[in-house]
Amino acid sequence: MVKRLLPCHGRFLQLSHGAHYHYLDEGQGEPVVMLHGNPSWSFYYRHLLLALRPSQRVIVPDHIGCGLSDKPEDNAYTYSLSQRVADLEELLDHLGIQQKMTLVVHDWGGMIGMAYATRYPERIQKLVILNTGAFPLPATKPLPLALKICRDTPVGSFLVRGFNAFSLAASWIGCKQRPMPRALRCAYTAPYNSWRNRIATLRFVQDIPLKQGDPAWTEVNRVADSLHRLKDKPMLILWGEKDFVFDRHFLAEWKKRFPSARIHTWPDGGHYILEDASDEIVPLIQDFVCDQG
Repeated sequence: MVKRLLPCHGRFLQLSHGAHYHYLDEGQGEPVVMLHGNPSWSFYYRHLLLALRPSQRVIVPDHIGCGLSDKPEDNAYTYSLSQRVADLEELLDHLGIQQKMTLVVHDWGGMIGMAYATRYPERIQKLVILNTGAFPLPATKPLPLALKICRDTPVGSFLVRGFNAFSLAASWIGCKQRPMPRALRCAYTAPYNSWRNRIATLRFVQDIPLKQGDPAWTEVNRVADSLHRLKDKPMLILWGEKDFVFDRHFLAEWKKRFPSARIHTWPDGGHYILEDASDEIVPLIQDFVCDQG
């Protein structure tokens, strides 16, 4: 079963719209909230959770449609950026997380997390950025053809939901230094084992905003225009340079907006950088999170 892949037992919160939101909540201390992207799930953070829980309270949700969370149809849930931010806010309010927290974000988790952070900068202590964005697609970066096909064509939609093409492809190309063995690929794709269970995998791609009028466009631009509210927060950027989406164009934008950030890059690292370079990254995050200086 999928839950056996996790290093601890999860919990569920029934959100106000009715869907059940799965999350991990381990350890004691200052909160560290980790947000995954698409097409992964809370499993991505398993090693980091185990490393931090002796000294921190670690909270890792599965976005609705992902991991062990409910996977409702479109008539029961709005698969939008704004709704995902609302889900996160409801969870953290339910858990009483009002004190300053560290956010760890990857892929779509960056957009969701930074949307929350720019609304409540007073709640944010530190930020850890892993191959993600919090602004529109850089002008110098074209949308990769594979994403365009998945986002905009019936064929792409059928491949994603009928054959799990997006999740399978990510498990093959997401790691460059240490390609995933078969068992690990199966773990990443396990929650997305049917047409019904792949709805969020597709909806995330379809929610990528490219122009005014796209559903997420207004919120993405609000976040981009509000990032300056976080300029004084300590930030650690850990980046795989061979990510075919979040590449040097995105990294350059982070550097421009946060020139004081601590940055470590892996020239041969891929999108799933926490898998590719876990032995190096986990200690770096530990030191950063626990540093009282």
